[in-house]
Amino acid sequence: MQQLAKREDQIMQIVWRLDTAFIRDIMEALPEPKPHYNTVATIVKILVKKGFLKSKMLGNTHQYSPAIDFEDYREEHLGDIKKKFFGDSFEKMFTHFAKKENLTEKELKELIKVVKSKKS
Repeated sequence: MQQLAKREDQIMQIVWRLDTAFIRDIMEALPEPKPHYNTVATIVKILVKKGFLKSKMLGNTHQYSPAIDFEDYREEHLGDIKKKFFGDSFEKMFTHFAKKENLTEKELKELIKVVKSKKS
């Protein structure tokens, strides 16, 4: 699965959240300064061509929906990050984020609880 460019990812995050969207819905959800409508429309067409979005004609306009599940996209790219930056070691990745995020004792206990529940 391809990795998304910054603007593509921004648009996909919106469509994943909305589930279905017209270009105007995407425009409304984008932060200021908003890109030009034609720019967004072009990026959406690219996402359709890449297979990330599906397009459905409703009247004289297109409605877009995700063709790829957010969870699947996230899983694949987290796996890539684990391989690329942490030598494919979950332990190294987990340790990095545990230290970097300054987790509270309560958060650490909750994570330990989740890890222990996965072992059984």
